[in-house]
Order: sequence, then structure tokens, then C-alpha cells
Amino acid sequence: MKLIIYFLYYLIQFTWGIVQNVFGLILYLKYAKNKHSLYHGAFVTYHTEKWGGISLGCFIVMTGNAGDIETSDIRIHEFGHTIQSLILGPFYLLVIGIPSFIWCNAKRYIRLRESGISYYSFYPERWANYLGQKVTGELMHTRH
Repeated sequence: MKLIIYFLYYLIQFTWGIVQNVFGLILYLKYAKNKHSLYHGAFVTYHTEKWGGISLGCFIVMTGNAGDIETSDIRIHEFGHTIQSLILGPFYLLVIGIPSFIWCNAKRYIRLRESGISYYSFYPERWANYLGQKVTGELMHTRH
């Protein structure tokens, strides 16, 4: 049964969600020498730079050390974005990717978060948390 689920996961990612998966593969190849793991079918690559994570289709590139709680929470959250890719397909970058990128990087929103607004209060991030926890059956510990 698990094999069928993974087959469908990849089939949908590389057809319906092909655009973000091509970008994800390029990012994966950029970090080819880094540590990698498989997480519920998603290809996770770990980096040591000063930015958190990004999900493009079934490719996740994120900061962290395997085994710590913060890394676990980031991985669950980023996996939620991979599920959004399955649901939204070619609309993922418009509905999730671009708004999320702006929310994360625009000075206006950075200042807003510094005043106490949670990063996860914005719809793509809140939805990613929900989907990540729901699909994996794992609970996030530090950031909701």
C-alpha cells in the first residue's frame, strides 16, 4: 500500500506539479554535496546557511540538525508545503510560493513579525503546518 501511495505522490508531483518540481530539482542539484534524507517521500536537503527552508514540489531544502525538535518542526512544516503542491499543482507558485516568499523576505512583513505577529499566522504557513501535521501524524513542538 505504501508503495502505491509513493507512486501516486511522485506521479502527481511530476505531472500536475511539474513546474515547482523542476525548480526543486535544480535546487537539490545545487546542494548535491550536502546531507540528504527522505521524509515521507520528500527529498530533504540540509544546508548551513542563514535562511530556514524552502519547499518546491517534493524537494525540501532546509537548515537544521537531524534529531533536534526545531529541525523536526521545520521538516513537518516544509512537508506541508509539499502537500500544498499536490493539491494546487500549477497554481502552487502563485497561491503559495510567491506570497510565502514575500511574507518571509519583505522588510515590511519582517517588521510586522518583529512586533509579535507569528510567521505562521499567514495563510500559506498556517495551512502548511496543518497539512504537515495531518498527513505525517506528527505534532509540531515549538512554532504554531
